[in-house]
Amino acid sequence: MAKINQQVFGQDGKQGNKGPGPVTLDVLGLELNEQDCRRILHPLTGGVILFGRNFSTRSQLIALTASIKKLRPDILISIDHEGGRVQRCKLDGFTHLPAMHQLGELWRDLKGTSRKSPYPSASAVRAMQATTACGYILAAELRACGVDLSFTPVLDLDYGRSKVIGDRAFDRDPQIVFALAKSLNEGLRMAGMANCGKHFPGHGWAQADSHVAIPVDERSLKDILGADAKPYEWLDFSLAAVMPAHVIYPKVDQHPAGFSSIWLQNILRRQLSFEGVIFSDDLSMEGASVAGSVVKGAELALAAGCDAVLICNRPDLADQLLAELTVSQAKRDESSRRLTKLMPSGNALPWNALQNEPEYQHAKRVLLQLGLIK
Repeated sequence: MAKINQQVFGQDGKQGNKGPGPVTLDVLGLELNEQDCRRILHPLTGGVILFGRNFSTRSQLIALTASIKKLRPDILISIDHEGGRVQRCKLDGFTHLPAMHQLGELWRDLKGTSRKSPYPSASAVRAMQATTACGYILAAELRACGVDLSFTPVLDLDYGRSKVIGDRAFDRDPQIVFALAKSLNEGLRMAGMANCGKHFPGHGWAQADSHVAIPVDERSLKDILGADAKPYEWLDFSLAAVMPAHVIYPKVDQHPAGFSSIWLQNILRRQLSFEGVIFSDDLSMEGASVAGSVVKGAELALAAGCDAVLICNRPDLADQLLAELTVSQAKRDESSRRLTKLMPSGNALPWNALQNEPEYQHAKRVLLQLGLIK
């Protein structure tokens, strides 16, 4: 790791504010370089998100996360690690978890009890048990390597329209999505990890991929709240964080949900009583381009109600954001207070000790017996 002065300074040369700031950014490679360190030490930075390029082996990942925490113990280290095709760490002992849609299929495939029974069907029970096992394995393995949070679960409904969502979604039925997301969150919680539901209020209907286009969902507010947003409503305060979609819902607001105070303040905060962290999706994505610039996008997102903004895969834009973004002290304090609550609870087991833990072994047996992992 590059050597660098670990004191945090702002542009004016004065020591920066303590506590996590509202910017979550990435790092370039398998270890920190001087530019990574400079960005992490910036007082506006509050999180680091890791990608596949940041992982080669477990020992390397552990060294990387330790070096980040050495610079800033208050930094939240996150990753997109859902299972299926969105799993950044797949080698060197990491369990290759199933896509969440496989768990939805498990719910539907097995023959269970009569619909008149007061008990859940056998298929529902097995799917929920398997999903809790997935959450526990996911969180325990990541925490053993120094990662604090995974941006999961996906709460989008599978309408068969969105390729970017596709098998990342549990099901089309919001009740199944709710039940399985609740189960996943329980597994995460057992391993001491918080959760982040995405992509509010729902990305499953819009066909365009917000990474490369600006998706539009023409449905009414009534339709969206009556289906796509139901998992958020039902999960209630068990949701620790939410990430809104870079999708425009023109019958509700002209702005994408992540830039919309109607969606984030009026609906998510007030109507649904959400008190957790709101992360913007990546501001370098095409879906955020309507803002005009990365700084304007961050300003719009924070003004709309986001507590943290993500900037990924563009170090030039990260530098621009850190240099030009102005955040009030009140907003910083509010974001810092919420972000701090996402830090893991309890001590993580080291990898070797985790392999012998009864709960971890049990979780893997559940998935093995159902053919969900090898």
